[in-house]
Amino acid sequence: MTPQELKARTTAFAYCTVRFTRPLLQDIDTRDIARQLRRAATAVAANYRAVCRARSDREFIAKVGVVLEEADEAEFWLEVIRDCAIATGAELSWLIKEAGELVRIFAASRRTVRERLRRETK
Repeated sequence: MTPQELKARTTAFAYCTVRFTRPLLQDIDTRDIARQLRRAATAVAANYRAVCRARSDREFIAKVGVVLEEADEAEFWLEVIRDCAIATGAELSWLIKEAGELVRIFAASRRTVRERLRRETK
């Protein structure tokens, strides 16, 4: 997957999450969860843009670590929504699946660059 494709994918994840959380923001019982989810999901896309501008491998590792944390947090909040029966349906299932895939992609990217740095410093 190219950086441009991943940028489009993270942006789509953010947009879909914003749309998904709109009705949850109307209910006082779900407002805080929806805000946390929206913040984490949009941070994935925003911070991935910064990853694309990393000036070194070490900066890449640091920045992709932030993206990984935000994707994992978004996945957590989506699971809370599912497990507490706040929402159901195909959209929620897709968001959970996409968050999990993004977590795996960014974890693998960080691992690959870390391993390359280790080999270069030996």
